[in-house]
Amino acid sequence: MNHVAFTQMKDGTAEEYQFLQVLEHNYIRSLPDRLLTALEGLGESLAGYQISRLEHSLQTATRAEADGADIDMVVAALVHDIGDALAPENHSQMAAAILRPYVRAEVTWVIEMHGLFQLKYFAHHIGGQPDGYLAHADHPWFASCARFCELYDQAAFDPAYPTKPLSYFAPMLREVFGRKAFDPGVVQKRV
Repeated sequence: MNHVAFTQMKDGTAEEYQFLQVLEHNYIRSLPDRLLTALEGLGESLAGYQISRLEHSLQTATRAEADGADIDMVVAALVHDIGDALAPENHSQMAAAILRPYVRAEVTWVIEMHGLFQLKYFAHHIGGQPDGYLAHADHPWFASCARFCELYDQAAFDPAYPTKPLSYFAPMLREVFGRKAFDPGVVQKRV
């Protein structure tokens, strides 16, 4: 079988869905490759900074690792801006959605909220609201997100910083995205 015969999902047969399941499994297994390609694409994205979005992502991950962050947070730092190209107004939520099946809930929340927390550093310069993040001050992961933004993300625009290459982080990315999706032992893990 090269493709299914149905034109509506409700008309598919067990054989067709088993065929599609094999293809989907293989496609899911290649997610790390697609993510690495998307990260490489950040090298040609948003202009105006002293470094590319790829270099910013690598530097954010390098800073997280140097600070002793675990693999979940390091990989999250690497992909935190992966949504910039396709979801510039909600890139944080896009990155969090990509990460959610593979990392603990705290890391997902940090990445989902980092865009709001980042406004602290520049919103007042562009007529925005710099303290919207304070609405989450009672959240148990508030400090974790504030730390991520202060130590890793907002500081990662330095062309002189000794940043590790994508090839260094690729095995970590493959490990995290090679996990079973929504494994309770991972996504519900507390650190």
